Amino acid sequence: MNSSLKNRLVQNETTSLRQKLAGLEKENRILVEEIQRLRKPPKGYRIRMGKIRSGPGDFVRVAIPDSHGSKICPKAAAAFLADLKQLDPREIIMGGDHVDCGGFLAQHHTLGYVAETEYSYADDCDAANAFLDQIMENARGATIDYLEGNHEARVTKWAVTAALRHGRDAEMLRQAFAPEFKLHLKERGIKYYRLSEKYDDLPVPGAIKKGKCGFWHSTSTAKDAAAVNLRQFGGNVVFFHTHRADSATACPVAIGPIAAWNPGCLCIQQMLWCHGRPTNWTQGYGVQLVARSGAFLHINVPIIDGQSLLMSLLKK
Repeated sequence: MNSSLKNRLVQNETTSLRQKLAGLEKENRILVEEIQRLRKPPKGYRIRMGKIRSGPGDFVRVAIPDSHGSKICPKAAAAFLADLKQLDPREIIMGGDHVDCGGFLAQHHTLGYVAETEYSYADDCDAANAFLDQIMENARGATIDYLEGNHEARVTKWAVTAALRHGRDAEMLRQAFAPEFKLHLKERGIKYYRLSEKYDDLPVPGAIKKGKCGFWHSTSTAKDAAAVNLRQFGGNVVFFHTHRADSATACPVAIGPIAAWNPGCLCIQQMLWCHGRPTNWTQGYGVQLVARSGAFLHINVPIIDGQSLLMSLLKK
């Protein structure tokens, strides 16, 4: 091959490589521009980066679900109490059914609940008092509100029946035996809200309101209990009673976004009166991060096999 032909082949190959390189450089510029475009926030929006900090007036509120006295789950309760100490809440809402009161079923339900004869009412109150002691120890300075649940209300029903419906005699028996008094709530500085009375200008007995959120024990056992409670309450609400973590949201035109939450329970997950029927109960509790404005973020914290998932997420 003569030198002239060889030079032309080299020049052609060089030109081809340069063209390919130019094409790759163009594609690279397009990709870089597209990446930069995607990284830029849309016009009208500003992205502020920084540490998340609570401001003055912000605080933590904790919702404690059904624990059922003698039927409390020790592992779930221990996990909750460990979290409680770390959370250092300002407000605590106890959602009711913290005493099982199983023996008081006799006047109002079948006597076939054999498991309800395995513990005494004294044992039941002792377990609930011990749980309250630990709550107050791990959350010193927190205000505590105690909503009466349907299990605490069993004692009132028993008192009314035993007193042959005489009001003053029924109240005398209630003050002698009801959980409100056996748990020494007044002496502890804990406010008690009865299922039969109305509070905070709410039309529903037994319900209270804290800032922009309501709390009530509820009576619904429907599969869609969260949706039922949200519809009935008509605003943000934490409810209890069903023993299973649940939530529902809605956006009424006149109100805006609202939601209902159930955090689950802290009792054993298989009550003996279920007669071997599997349940869908879940263990956990509720946390609300409350801003000074009253706006809040609600979190249902699951407890699985005695392990809370909250601190697992917060660990580095």
